[in-house]
Amino acid sequence: MTRKKILIIDDDPDIVEAMRMPLEANSYAVTTAKNGKEGLQKVKEEAPDLIILDVMMDTDTEGFHVAYTLRSEDADSEYKKYKNIPILMITAISGKKGMKFLMEKDMEYLPVDDFIEKPVKPKDLIEKVAKLL
Repeated sequence: MTRKKILIIDDDPDIVEAMRMPLEANSYAVTTAKNGKEGLQKVKEEAPDLIILDVMMDTDTEGFHVAYTLRSEDADSEYKKYKNIPILMITAISGKKGMKFLMEKDMEYLPVDDFIEKPVKPKDLIEKVAKLL
């Protein structure tokens, strides 16, 4: 059986490692990228089964831009074959910027499949990943 590939796009190496360990312990293959540009390149190289995407990296909204790029409706988009990869957005934006995400409301305009707040609890991460895959 082939292990499911997960791409983590996050600029915080401690957060990345805290997610990598439980994911690999649950037999997922994990690849990482430290920003949106590198993440988009890794999507093309790796064709992951799931993307875990941080919101705030080089800019406060970089993760949103990555999600919109991947989910573009443009028929000529270089990412069109990756459009249906599930995206789990991780964020500490509510603590840092005072914004809260409400799944039912925010899913209408954010092209992601689910949210999880930092700090990420391993059990919650594994449950959300399993649900999306």
